[in-house]
Amino acid sequence: MKIRESGMPEETYWESFFDVQFILSQLQFDYTINNAVEFGSGYGTFTIPAAKIIKGNFYALDIEPSMIKRLTERVLEENLSNVKIINRDFVNDGTGLPENYVNYTMLFNILHAENPLTLLNEAYRILKPGGKVGVIHWIHSAITPRGPSLNIRPTPLQCVDWLLESNFKIINKEISLPPYHYGIIGLKE
Repeated sequence: MKIRESGMPEETYWESFFDVQFILSQLQFDYTINNAVEFGSGYGTFTIPAAKIIKGNFYALDIEPSMIKRLTERVLEENLSNVKIINRDFVNDGTGLPENYVNYTMLFNILHAENPLTLLNEAYRILKPGGKVGVIHWIHSAITPRGPSLNIRPTPLQCVDWLLESNFKIINKEISLPPYHYGIIGLKE
């Protein structure tokens, strides 16, 4: 099942919204991570740089064949052997990864899903104790050039509440990721 309002703009335009290295550093995504997963990897905006940082495998999940195709091209161009690209409906079918398996899960611009708790519960399930979840989303403002409509765009407080409901401990509840995003870090104890 596709996430509502999940259409992707042209790749260069999409990537212009993010300072990827800054976002990863602010969300404590670093070389201490062994395995990681991204729910909705898209073009690989975060996949490619993140895979270069970690020690182990990076699992990139997406439902869209066109996104899988583009990400595959990029992984080959970068000669990355640790990216495992998975075409999967993770909303309905989960990630397919074992319980307590990864050190970091990325839920970037995806918690406007109809049931965000489904994604957060799956992230919690596959995280090892001590593992982290990084959440980013568009700020709750009409000034953003993209993003889901405000009536389904989550606020930082909503995301924090969902993380707590999914048993995460909040490490940092609102990280400014200018110009258009905020981030939150949760921990599986």
